[in-house]
Amino acid sequence: MAINHDVGKEGEEAAVQYLINKGYEIVIRNYYADKAELDIVALKEGILVFVEVKTRSSLDFGSPQDFVTNKKIKLMIKAANFFIEEFEREEEGRFDIIAIHKVGNNFDIEHIEDAFYFF
Repeated sequence: MAINHDVGKEGEEAAVQYLINKGYEIVIRNYYADKAELDIVALKEGILVFVEVKTRSSLDFGSPQDFVTNKKIKLMIKAANFFIEEFEREEEGRFDIIAIHKVGNNFDIEHIEDAFYFF
């Protein structure tokens, strides 16, 4: 397994623990639909939260959230629509980014709520 993949998986685990500690219920992790993925789907106060987790061990090339591209946003929206249809969900939804900078064994976590909107 590649080192970058390991850092990403560690970041996702840290994000899950962060969300749980903040009172979110984890609905599903790594939901795939037609080449699109949602890292985490969580529920808090009746709102479905579709979370993209970006983890970096270096900020030399930008913040983790800078790597959420327009293409990724479109794929997240696509996956969210599949998720809502497949599981017949009726809650309001939003898209969040959890940006993580891993320094040694520590994780600096920034939670960006309503990171983008869709129409």
